[in-house]
Amino acid sequence: MHRPLPTDAEARDILSRKRTRPVPRPAPPAGRALARMIRELDDRFGKGAGALEPRWREIVGDRLARVTRPQKLTRGKAGPDGARSGVLELRVAGPAALLVQHQSAEILERVNLFLGPGSVDRLRIAQGPIPPQASRTAQPARTDRRPPPLDAAAEAELAQSLEPASDRLKAALAKLGREVLSRSPRR
Repeated sequence: MHRPLPTDAEARDILSRKRTRPVPRPAPPAGRALARMIRELDDRFGKGAGALEPRWREIVGDRLARVTRPQKLTRGKAGPDGARSGVLELRVAGPAALLVQHQSAEILERVNLFLGPGSVDRLRIAQGPIPPQASRTAQPARTDRRPPPLDAAAEAELAQSLEPASDRLKAALAKLGREVLSRSPRR
């Protein structure tokens, strides 16, 4: 059964009588939809241990930064005076836990200096392995470094002392001798 197609006028008439749904709006990007909620949560609970991690070495010093890492910052409910007390959980390498416990007042002082007064009032110590922290100031070791040349008298004295050694051993001992003599203070 063949059915003829409607003409343009008939198609317009049919479409004007039909009710169609409006095209749905696309969903907003997730970042924009969540931005307000994240801002409110950030104002309410703060940035947490993630804010401490990049500056941890500056906050507690090199010695403690090697054996501790901030793991979690928990903010309590507001007290009667409106202040929120917080608990900072530190991951500490096993034997250093006692050292950290004895220095907890100083650590709390420094963390509160960084986060704001009264942000943290207790430390919780969790013992466990600490991954090495990448140092921004460390420079790669140079393997091709050569010692500075010795003066002629020292070089002659080194060669004379290596005379009895075999040829294979002589090269290694000469290199070692130059390194040692170049680092020792001149007399």
